[in-house]
Amino acid sequence: MISLVHAITVNGLDTTIIDIEVDINNGLPAFTIVWLPDQGVQESKERLRSSLKSSWAKLPTTRITVNLAPANIKKVGPSFDLGIAVWILLNEGYISDDTFVKDSVFLWELALDGKLRSVPWILPATLGAKEKWFKRIFIPESNILEASIIPDIEVIEVKNLKKLIDMLNGDRDIVPEAPLDFSQICSEDTYAQTHDFKYVIGQQFAKRALEIAAAGGHNIIMDGPPGSGKTMLAKAFSTILPDLTLDEAIEISKIYSISGLLSNENPIIKRRPFRTVHHTASSVSIIWGGSNAKPGEISLAHKWVLFLDEVLEFQKSVLEVLRQPLEDGIIQVTRVNASYEYPANFSFVGAMNPCPCGYLSDPDKDCQCSPLAVKNYRSRLSGPLIDRIDIFIEVPKVKTEEFQSGKNQVLAESSSDIKKRIEDARLIQHKRFETLGISCNAEMSTKEIQNYCFLCSDGESILKEAVQSLQLSARSYYRILKLSRTIADLWESENILVEHILEALSFRKKEEN
Repeated sequence: MISLVHAITVNGLDTTIIDIEVDINNGLPAFTIVWLPDQGVQESKERLRSSLKSSWAKLPTTRITVNLAPANIKKVGPSFDLGIAVWILLNEGYISDDTFVKDSVFLWELALDGKLRSVPWILPATLGAKEKWFKRIFIPESNILEASIIPDIEVIEVKNLKKLIDMLNGDRDIVPEAPLDFSQICSEDTYAQTHDFKYVIGQQFAKRALEIAAAGGHNIIMDGPPGSGKTMLAKAFSTILPDLTLDEAIEISKIYSISGLLSNENPIIKRRPFRTVHHTASSVSIIWGGSNAKPGEISLAHKWVLFLDEVLEFQKSVLEVLRQPLEDGIIQVTRVNASYEYPANFSFVGAMNPCPCGYLSDPDKDCQCSPLAVKNYRSRLSGPLIDRIDIFIEVPKVKTEEFQSGKNQVLAESSSDIKKRIEDARLIQHKRFETLGISCNAEMSTKEIQNYCFLCSDGESILKEAVQSLQLSARSYYRILKLSRTIADLWESENILVEHILEALSFRKKEEN
């Protein structure tokens, strides 16, 4: 009896092994695919007929029934072509031995001439095959680099169906692709060279706030008039983010793979995502990608930054959809036929003007807005959303004298120097949380806060007084503790001291008049 042939399908980020069974019986010629195939799967029969003919084989002119199990999983797209073809080739004797078939996964779309076309989501599919203990996966040439980043599974490159037949018959050696070395493909970062912090004149308070945000994974909003450097600071922020580990790179790349954003030129995400969203974006595009429920911007920003420039220009309803993912680090998308869960553990960075005209806090220009217009404008940031922001800073306009004098002065501290301190603080957090599945202080739950955020008696008194005078919520209280823990880590202090709490409190949003 012919063994099962295995393919794989990806729904959201979840992978399911698909067992392909084919029944070939005498009867009127027919080709039927059962168990929830979509239109792309149904059309496999026409592609198979031509591709088999181009590979010196042929489709039996009998009754063919293809079963794709399990039955409760919807099968989408043309990636089951090859698995069906292999089963038919085994049955018809074109492949004489199923030794390599039993522990392999076949994942291709067949062209009419027998060549193999690339398929999306190859990275999560390869990872899923490895987790299900398959030894090898056969994939198209165009997907080879993307799959080769996954260790401990043989990735076999095949150009066309005829060469696969030769491989499975032993007429051609099966040579696995050499695993891709993650450290070697991470080339020099030209973005970091262009947006280095050393080119940002002044704004020492803002730089310090961004350093703390990067060290602990905290959310931050910058408030200042036009031209004060908020966007420049945000772009420079991405150059001080800690380097990705291989596990983090694979986790992020899975999201980009199912979104079709990887290629042979960029087979894996090499640096932390910095996603910039325009204020005309809809809530659907930010949360999930339309009717197909692909990852939205908050998932593409997973591990790390979602940047909203001119945050108060966004519709309030758009901003409100960020509340749940900012709290939970995940987003659940429900459709009629399926439910998906995507990671969305990002750091939120926002930049805003103080009023509609932008000049409320500008010392050189008069604001033209009425108090009511300013109030309505700033009210787009609701209380619950403000409660989820760790750091609020005002970014004042840089005086002309600072630019002029800066020409002959030594450049400011570079991003590489700041990044070194951040990575040292991250190493402390890694050792602290290595058994808890947490990567930074911002991800701590109440339990971890109680275990790792010890305060001296003076610190407790100061924080208690601040909570009462500022009328802070319980969520804000715990966020101040997490922020204080990050400041202590930057100082390499085991305990949270009074000065750490005071600095954390200096970043709280001030009450509006």
